Amino acid sequence: MLTTPANVAALQVGFKKNFQDAFNATRPQSDFEKVATVIKSTSGSETYGWLGKFPKMREWVGARVIKDMAAHGYTIANKDFEATVGVDRNDIEDDNLGIYSPLFAEMGMSAAQQPDDLTFGLMAQGRTTTCFDGQYFFDTDHPSFNDAGGQITASNVDASGLAENPWWYLLDTTRPLKPLIYQERKKPQFVSLTNPQLSGHVFMNKEFVYGADGRCNVGFGLWQMARASNAELNGDSLDVAIEAMRGLRDENGRPLGITPNLLVVGPKLRSRANKTVKVMLGEGGASNSNYNAVEVLDTDWAA
Repeated sequence: MLTTPANVAALQVGFKKNFQDAFNATRPQSDFEKVATVIKSTSGSETYGWLGKFPKMREWVGARVIKDMAAHGYTIANKDFEATVGVDRNDIEDDNLGIYSPLFAEMGMSAAQQPDDLTFGLMAQGRTTTCFDGQYFFDTDHPSFNDAGGQITASNVDASGLAENPWWYLLDTTRPLKPLIYQERKKPQFVSLTNPQLSGHVFMNKEFVYGADGRCNVGFGLWQMARASNAELNGDSLDVAIEAMRGLRDENGRPLGITPNLLVVGPKLRSRANKTVKVMLGEGGASNSNYNAVEVLDTDWAA
């Protein structure tokens, strides 16, 4: 095949289709939107000054009580991501292009899975990464309130298990803002560099360059809506986690209304999670009080 502009343009169309078809087939299978709110970004970074405030209804006595939305300055800066493949001119001239179609399909799949990788990767780093209140997202001493509205500290992490125990996560994903944030500035786009008259790389290296690039990042939402644990996953440890989350209060001592509904586990805890909440009868035939108490999200990304 001659490397004429028309032939090169036709190749680009084919490679882009390989990429886009794989992207479109993979993205609906993603898990990240089950745990993260997607925020459309319009600049290099977004500041979430309103995090930390639950604007709950109250009896209107006297003047309105205005929530200070600038109390926290939590900023998520977008990052650039790319994947690039070089196609040797000789492969085009020798019509040896079959090896590239699956490669660009793999690139499309990888681009579609990136939000999963970033989102669950951040969740796993929550014990060492700070959130809006300056504490680690999963921490033992978040500023909180008791039943009387007094200042206390609250924990959303249980590290009582063995060091080698896999971690599991209990989330409330019923609210408009989920526990994590996926901030999207630009979806992955297929790009190319194929004109030797315009590109020194193409001219000097006889290599046509194709790739994908996008801009995004991830961050934490409200710590109150998530809890991490490496305790042995069973009915007792799940009860502890649910009670802790539902017991959180606002500055008036009123319940925050946290409703844990999603248990996130990796493959090592799949069977244990299902036994804990998906089996109607426990050992010895006793009723399982946690039957269908929460949904189970078994995802490779939480491993």
